Amino acid sequence: MAGSGQIVVILHGLAGDSGEFGPTIEAVSDDFCVVALDQRGHGQSTRRPSDLSRDAYVADVVALIEHVSPSDRVHLVGQSMGAHTAMLAAAKRPDLVDSLVLLEADAGSGSSEDASQLGAYFASWPVPFVDSAEAKKHLGDSPIVAAWVAAMEQRPDGLWPRFDADMMESCIRNVIVPRWDEWMSVHARTLVIYADNGMFSEQQKSEFVEFRPGTLRADLTHASHDAHLDQFEQWVDVLRGFLLAHTADPMDSSAV
Repeated sequence: MAGSGQIVVILHGLAGDSGEFGPTIEAVSDDFCVVALDQRGHGQSTRRPSDLSRDAYVADVVALIEHVSPSDRVHLVGQSMGAHTAMLAAAKRPDLVDSLVLLEADAGSGSSEDASQLGAYFASWPVPFVDSAEAKKHLGDSPIVAAWVAAMEQRPDGLWPRFDADMMESCIRNVIVPRWDEWMSVHARTLVIYADNGMFSEQQKSEFVEFRPGTLRADLTHASHDAHLDQFEQWVDVLRGFLLAHTADPMDSSAV
């Protein structure tokens, strides 16, 4: 936990970890108390959990919120898979969530083939890597690769990712199942943030936002699906603006 004030809980995306939100935590902790969770199967959480259902992920978030903020609702923030988890948690426990911020999210889309390809990609990594330079040489030069490498575990034989490929494939197979009813049932004031070069088409973005009346939308330019990494200043400006506006006037639904 970092900072003081109303609590903000941050959930990373698939194959990510809480560490990639370090700069976000630092930027927001001037005004809020920020907590970031390594979701199951990721980071320093249980590497191979027996249950990878969406209900299990939601239960973890609910348990965390009840522990860190037993008497007050929190601001819940998530990216990609983490946004999906946050949406479902807000739907299941409206009493725990004051406001919701979803970066690069929808109600569930994709195919079994997409999940298989993603699993095959992670399984193709020639681990262990000798060092971070070799990892970056193989995986490429991008903000998300830098985050993956920074999170890797040092073992006697080299660097290993903090997740297993088959676990990631199983995770995403559950995420792609449509959850429109849950999305419609969210009561918290919600901001959805999209990247102009993210993973969703304009049709998908509009459909998701318009499906739930009252949902706010913001768009980041020159940004990827991992906009919190490659367009950090835009991301933080929008996030802080929304959180501070809501904290100042919880009844005002006009400002982002």
